[in-house]
Amino acid sequence: QVQLVESGGGLVQAGDSLRLSCAASGRTLNNYGLGWFRQAPGKEREFVAAIGWGTASTNYADSVKGRFTISKDNAKNTGYLQMNSLKPEDTAVYYCAAKLYSNAYVRRYDYWGQGTQVTVAS
Repeated sequence: QVQLVESGGGLVQAGDSLRLSCAASGRTLNNYGLGWFRQAPGKEREFVAAIGWGTASTNYADSVKGRFTISKDNAKNTGYLQMNSLKPEDTAVYYCAAKLYSNAYVRRYDYWGQGTQVTVAS
């Protein structure tokens, strides 16, 4: 079992940056790929970014490409989502997820965190 806890969300202005963290426990993340998803009010959860278990491959939704960067620090057992140039449409609850030996193109994950709220004011 892998337990995931997101942090780093908050209220920011358009154009600001935030870094979300996804702290894992129960297992080392060395062999796990990570994904970030988000869900805005009244909308379905959507894919944001993913990183393969070996960290060599990454994948992004078109809406965040060039602004967000996903990474994974196996030594700290933590994943990150660096979000720059935030827009009001980025407002959502952000979730991290993990799957054993997954690549960056997986969309189904086995373990999920509880989410962290990101609100971007215009």
